[in-house]
Amino acid sequence: MQGHDQARARLDDLSRALLRLHKALLDAERLSYERVHGRIASNGAFLQLVLGDSWFAWLRPLSHSMTRLDELAEEDRTASGAEIAALLASLRSLLTPSETGEGFGRHYYEALQRAPEVGLAHAQVKPLLGSR
Repeated sequence: MQGHDQARARLDDLSRALLRLHKALLDAERLSYERVHGRIASNGAFLQLVLGDSWFAWLRPLSHSMTRLDELAEEDRTASGAEIAALLASLRSLLTPSETGEGFGRHYYEALQRAPEVGLAHAQVKPLLGSR
């Protein structure tokens, strides 16, 4: 039972750290978007952009992974260790910045370079993901 409780606490810690990272990424992208397109009128308008505008599309894989993590945490005892391990491996891969790549890795690299809050949140998430 204790091992299960520790695993659950680790998933909860990871979920909170990913939320902080996601918020930092959204804040950084909002600033970049507003530099190009002007001020976003409201939080509702921002939400619509996040959900539908191609500018923010690169963040969706992280959003989906966070949703899956929450689902696995809610499934609690029925979630297999293999499912959790696969999701952690997927997150480790996703959250690998790439200076020369494309897609999420490239955007993530750029966000880390321009927003100190993203770097701090990244530093909190990495140890919670474990090693490859």
